Amino acid sequence: MRRGVVQRVRMQRTAKLPTRVVYTGSYVVYLLVSAVVAGCGGAGAGDGTSTAAVSATNPQTAGSSGSSSATATNSPPTISGTPGTQVQTGQAYSFTPSANDSDGHKLTFSVLNGPSWASFSTTSGQLSGTPSSAQAGNYANIVISVSDGTTSASLPPFSITVNAVPAGTGSATVKWNAPATNTDGSTIVNLAGYQIDYGTSASSLIQSVTISDPTATSYTLQGLATGTWYFAVSDFTSAGTVSALSTVVSKTIQ
Repeated sequence: MRRGVVQRVRMQRTAKLPTRVVYTGSYVVYLLVSAVVAGCGGAGAGDGTSTAAVSATNPQTAGSSGSSSATATNSPPTISGTPGTQVQTGQAYSFTPSANDSDGHKLTFSVLNGPSWASFSTTSGQLSGTPSSAQAGNYANIVISVSDGTTSASLPPFSITVNAVPAGTGSATVKWNAPATNTDGSTIVNLAGYQIDYGTSASSLIQSVTISDPTATSYTLQGLATGTWYFAVSDFTSAGTVSALSTVVSKTIQ
């Protein structure tokens, strides 16, 4: 009798199992891969294929849309101008800085160590006033700043010296012609006023008075002591631009 040969056949079946998870925002991802499983028989239904699913959510974007937005940057405001540093008692002082914000934000001004005799506008930054004879002296470390609500900028600290009126009863009336054009020939459209610088030396006009009236063409200085006095006039615009001084003129007080 012929011996039968029994051949053991190694059967294979395929099962699809998850091997890894890919994160893509908050979407659920299913990955299926095939794996070979050795064994005998026909475990499993149908073609022996079983399916497993794994879901995952990106932990960095869980509970969010997975999108991000950039934070807008804010440019600080700018401020410029050269304030006067001399004024005589009984004479008006005025300075208005020029400020700008490239983002178009509303600007607010503030002042630190403002003189007691001066008022200050938080809207325009104007520092103005008329010191009395009792307020002669030096007012130091004045700082004018501007803020857009988030960032700020400041002018360098400056001082104002209030000079007492010299003993005397003399006076001098300074007259000038209102300028019509700028040095480049263009028409002046923002003239804001004038400043008269004067003193007892033509090379040292250490006293000044500001006339915040662009229509003015003369001004009388009072309380001048005996001697020769020298005068020069400059004009300024609302943007803070100041012209060069005029020719120096003089008057002798008897």
